[in-house]
Amino acid sequence: MSLKTLIVDDEMPGRAVLRNYITSHEELELVGEAENGTAAVEMIEKFQPNLVFLDVQMPDVDGFGVVEKMGDRMPATIFVTAYDQYALRAFDAQAVDYLLKPFDRVRFERALTHAREVIAGQEQTQIGAQLMALVQSARSGPAASERFVIKSGGRITFLSLDEIDWVEAAGNCVRIHVGNQAHQLRESIGHIVERLDPSRFVRVHRSVIVNFSKIRELQACNSGEYIVVLRNGKELPCSRSYRTALEERML
Repeated sequence: MSLKTLIVDDEMPGRAVLRNYITSHEELELVGEAENGTAAVEMIEKFQPNLVFLDVQMPDVDGFGVVEKMGDRMPATIFVTAYDQYALRAFDAQAVDYLLKPFDRVRFERALTHAREVIAGQEQTQIGAQLMALVQSARSGPAASERFVIKSGGRITFLSLDEIDWVEAAGNCVRIHVGNQAHQLRESIGHIVERLDPSRFVRVHRSVIVNFSKIRELQACNSGEYIVVLRNGKELPCSRSYRTALEERML
């Protein structure tokens, strides 16, 4: 049986690896590649693929968001992820599979075999319902991360929450600041907010999250905003839209 297949990944290298593996199988018909979640939803509705390779970490609409938008119309899915360890546990409990970056052909083939079995043995609505259950399980995972795993230059760095001074948005990524070092992580700042303990971190700007214990003082500005001064002397803006939340934390 020919399987119409769609790739969804916001990074070109990731799409290239999947494309290479997929096109080596005659029974897989690659119908398209989406660079973000919004495009993924449009292409799923247009091409109605049997199988989707779906990146979890994407800006704006992430992989879980794609599943939520499609509901029980979501095709069989192999998730592709780099960080969400709690989500991996949810994947293990569902009739789907995942690929942990970086993955090789052996792991790809194993996930593909599993996907074929799911497609052959279940109705579309059953698959979609299971995927929705997976997303709900993953979304309701641990309320906060206890550490971040940073992969860069062949090294893996583990950062505990207590080490983090502040976090800033940097395009489709975030920079996590620890002392004089900055570690880049390919996640949106919105996702980082969800992973951080709200009793320990506060968002002070649409692009800035601060470890509350690292704040030394607040300086009021005539514009109604604050300058947040950290213990290391770093000054960060607190916009008026986030001022109330910060003031509530001070009570």
